This record gives sequence, structure tokens and C-alpha cells, in this order.
Amino acid sequence: MEALTERRIPVRALLLVVAASCVLLLVLPGQTVTTRYLDDLFVILDGAYRVVSGQVPSRDFHTPLGPLAYYLPAAGYALAGTLGGAMPAAMALAILAFSMPTIHILGSRLHPFLALLFGVLLLLILAVPINLGEGITALSFAKFYNRIGWVALSILLIMYLRPIRLHKQQDLFDALCATGLTLVMLYTKLTYGIAAIAFLVFMLTDRHQRRWFFATLGLLVITCVAVEMIWQSSRAYLADLHLALNVGGRLRGTWGQIADHILGNLTDYVILAIFAGLALGRTRSLRDGLFYLFCATTGFLIINQNFQAWGIIILYTASAVAAETILRFEGKDAANPIERHWSVRGGAKLLFLALVLPTIVHCTAALGLHMISASTRAGQSIALPHLEQVRIANLWTWGEYDTADLYLTTIRDGAKLLSEMNLNGEKIFALDFANPFPMILNTPPPKGDMPWLQWEHTLNTSAFIPAKTLMTDVALVMEPKPAGDATQPEPAREGLRTLYGRYIAEYFEIARETDHWKVYRRRSQPSPGAVLNHTEPS
Repeated sequence: MEALTERRIPVRALLLVVAASCVLLLVLPGQTVTTRYLDDLFVILDGAYRVVSGQVPSRDFHTPLGPLAYYLPAAGYALAGTLGGAMPAAMALAILAFSMPTIHILGSRLHPFLALLFGVLLLLILAVPINLGEGITALSFAKFYNRIGWVALSILLIMYLRPIRLHKQQDLFDALCATGLTLVMLYTKLTYGIAAIAFLVFMLTDRHQRRWFFATLGLLVITCVAVEMIWQSSRAYLADLHLALNVGGRLRGTWGQIADHILGNLTDYVILAIFAGLALGRTRSLRDGLFYLFCATTGFLIINQNFQAWGIIILYTASAVAAETILRFEGKDAANPIERHWSVRGGAKLLFLALVLPTIVHCTAALGLHMISASTRAGQSIALPHLEQVRIANLWTWGEYDTADLYLTTIRDGAKLLSEMNLNGEKIFALDFANPFPMILNTPPPKGDMPWLQWEHTLNTSAFIPAKTLMTDVALVMEPKPAGDATQPEPAREGLRTLYGRYIAEYFEIARETDHWKVYRRRSQPSPGAVLNHTEPS
């Protein structure tokens, strides 16, 4: 009776309904509501604006992220028609793209109950506008690429299981799904792509699934060669990643911070250990044990590269694989009534439900809060050209709201100042975390710069883009003045001045000044005498 009930669960149809619901909740309001990381949002939207303006990631500007991290928001921008609708539309496109491999892989390898729960979880993680591990009211599309990476890697890792039901196109669909998921990770954030390649190599140990593995390998090689022929920026991409690695891409933080990551995810590790112990007690498989260890170790290494305290989603994947293994083992021997006892099968399902349900509820509440806030036009509009559909809201987030409001005041001041200068297409560079001014004023974005200047994350005193490269075609430099409303701590801004102040003094002169900004315009001739007043970067 239980097996019959499971077969009657319309998993694929229900997952399509969930995917369509998430898409509608995102795109119908046509607004972006944020309660924190406003500067991060500006970085994302600036990237979309650059792509729509004709720039190519890693070729025309430096970035540690892959090109898909910019082309996806650009596609959302083109679809929505406004920068305020760009990220909801972009994530809606991501949900639609991921729904097919989710339905195929989960539907063919997991029992319906597990497939439905895990599929809903992954779709909600894609849709919800929060950084994983943060509160329901911490609305922001920042770090969206991490959620894409976790979901893509989680779906791929489910392919460790052999299909429950085979059909004649199984290997073809498996190869296409594995190829697509791996490419998404390689060209969104390479950290996840490396984990995906390592897993595919590990799959050589399963002789029953080597056909789709070799097909995937061939498709990956062909596609990567084709992408390089068009993009021609893989070497620059790797150079930018090497720069990020030198800045802070290693195992990040003090031992105390690393311990915090372990403790923050301890519950998930404990539940995975329970699942793995139950599964290994039945299969006695060394290969299974290595898979669980791979998920636990790789997930921890990845989260240490991310701006997250919690959210090792592949621990859930490993638990789903272990739960599926238990269900298959319990159902294969009809002659053993103890092994087929309902409590074993039902207990595995209930334990998995207990694992994923809190996150499902959390993501559903945050997604619903964003939809309600966007629909009711909560908070205040950014009220800047091309950003009218972006709103900052105070959803019991007073400290974050005050910080964002003060930061927005400085951006409005800078935009007003530049609009009075009759720019005539001059390229603007901001010596700050983000540079929203080109998209606000609809001017050409600079080339050769890095639009994401986060101190000790994308650059520091020992690893940085040279000033001559960073400002090669810049006509105006916006330097923020020291203030308590800075989105970066003052030591970070002082570090940027130390790195690039000498070059600015030599090639630029002050044109305008306000309470919040100094605006430098490029000199017709450099001023060697100004060099004496500025220190060399250490």
C-alpha cells in the first residue's frame, strides 16, 4: 500500500506548480525590495548594466565571478525593462532553467516523498531573496550566485544514485543535465565548478553509470572550447580568480571563525551522520562512505569561501542519498519482515522531513515577505534615475535601514553633483565598494576596472589591480570623504586611497567637492610634482 501511494504522488507536476508559483511571486510585483546589502545590489545591477551596454565580463572589466553571474541579471534586465525588475526576473529565469534537471534527476532517482521535499527545498532556495543563513527580514538579492551554486551542485550530486526506473533516453537526459549543471557552476563561480568536476571524476567508480559520464565529459570539452572561441577570456577569468585567491580565497578567517562555521552547521552534520550511519550499517559500502565524506568536506570548504555562516546545502543532498539508500534496502527483501517494518522506512522519511522542513518554512516566509513588501510598495523608493523600482524597507531592521539610508544619501549627493557637470559621455569611476553612477546617469561604464572594490575580499595592499589598468579610460574619479555612514569601514577606504591616491594625484585634479565627495577630472598632462605628496602602496 505504501509503495502504491508513493507512485501516485505526482512529483513532476507538483514541482512544476511550485516552480511556477515561485516565478509569479518574484516577477508580478515588478519591484526589488531590500533591507540590507544595498551596495551589493548596486554591484549586481551595475554588472547587468555593463553587459547590456556591450561589455564582456573578464574581458572589459575584472571580476572573480564567472560570466553567467552577469549575463543572468542582464537577461533579467532585458526581460523586465527596468533595473528594479532585473533580479526578480533573473531568478525567475534561473528557476525555469533549473526546473527541468530538478524534475528529471530527482524524479528518476528518489522516491516520490523524498523527491518532492528536496525539490521544493531547492526551488525555494533559488527563489528566496536572502543570503542563506540570515533572517527572514534580511531581504537582498546579494550573493545570488552562491544559491545558484549550491542548488546546481546539490542536483548534480543526486546523480550518485542509480536511477530507480530506466527508460531508453535515460543516459542522454542524464548527460545533458550533468553537462548543463556543471557548466552553470564553472561559469558562475568556479568554486562550485571544481567540486562538480571532482564529483564527476569520482563517478568513474560506478561502472553502471559510466555511459552518461563519458558523454558528459565529451559535451563539457566541446562546450568549453566553443565558449572560449566566442568569449576569449578564460585566461583573464583565471587571472582574476588568482587575484581573489591571493586576497582572501584561502581557508578564510581565524580558528574561532572556522569553529563558528562548524558550530553553525553542527545540527545538519549530526543529522547527516545519523543518516550515513543507518545507510552504511546496511550497505557496508566504502564507496558510499567516501561520498558522504566528500559532501561533508567539500561543503565546509565552499562555505568558508562564501559570505555565509550557515547553509551547506549539499549536507541535505547527502542526507537525501542516504535516506533513499535506506528505503531501497528496506524494500528489496520481502522475506525479512523486520527489515521491511514500517518504522524503518517511515522513520527515515520523518527524519528527512525534520531536516528540510525548517528551511522550507524559512524560505517560504522570506519569499512571501518580499512579495507582500514589493506589492504594497513598502519602504522608500531609491528615487534615482533607472532605479525607481528599487526600494529599501525597514522590516524590523532599524540598524540596517539607517545605514542604507545614509549610504543612499551619499549616492544621491554624488549623482546630483555629476548631473550638474554636463558629462557628455565621460566615464566615471568610484573609489568605493560599488560604482552605481554610470547606470544612474546612463553614461558608458569604464573599461579595465573592477566594479567591486571590497577591501580584503577582492583587493588589499598586496593583491590589487594596478591603477593604470583600473583607470585607463576614466575621465572622472569619485572619492568618498571620510564619514560615519560609509558602507566600508574607514580603514578600507583609507586602504583604497593608499593604493590609488598617488595615481589620482598625478593624473587628475579636483573639479568639484561636496560634503560627501571629491570629484577629480583627468588632467590634460600629468603632474609629476603631485607624486611627492602621496605614498607608494605597500
